[in-house]
Amino acid sequence: MDTEKGLPALPKSLKACLVATLALLIALLVINQFLKTGSAHQGIVSYQLAGSAEQALAIAQSWGDEGLQWARLSLWVDFLFIPVYCLTLILLTRHCTRDRPGVRERNTARWIRTLFIAAGLADVTENVLLLNNLEAPTDAISLAAAISALAKFTALTLGIAGLVIIRAARRHPLAPG
Repeated sequence: MDTEKGLPALPKSLKACLVATLALLIALLVINQFLKTGSAHQGIVSYQLAGSAEQALAIAQSWGDEGLQWARLSLWVDFLFIPVYCLTLILLTRHCTRDRPGVRERNTARWIRTLFIAAGLADVTENVLLLNNLEAPTDAISLAAAISALAKFTALTLGIAGLVIIRAARRHPLAPG
């Protein structure tokens, strides 16, 4: 069934991925509440962006043993979240370009999908680094994790901006059929 704007209704696979992404995101947000401290105002995100061993150690110490368990759980749940959100964003890109047959739109969609895959790879790298940095943080691992986190956030932001541009590129989509 088509909507008034001409974009076809969401496919079942995209709906399922959206639900799974939302469920895992909610789980991560709930876990993150246990990680908010004076040293980690944003919970795990503060740890992701700690660019030095000193900052990472201060955050880890503010969490204590129980907080470190929550941090590990958050990172392991994130390993499940990564392929789900990547697949969701790739399916969303496909859906948003179904009525965009132009070469420019197809090339842009290819770049957007590449950005989402790059974000997922940066996220995996970041999680591996963070798991290895929980016990005895080092400057090198802390900095590498922060760079990976920034690469992830940048790729996701650029990819989502690209989707908005593709949808706004033509005000009147092609007629179906």
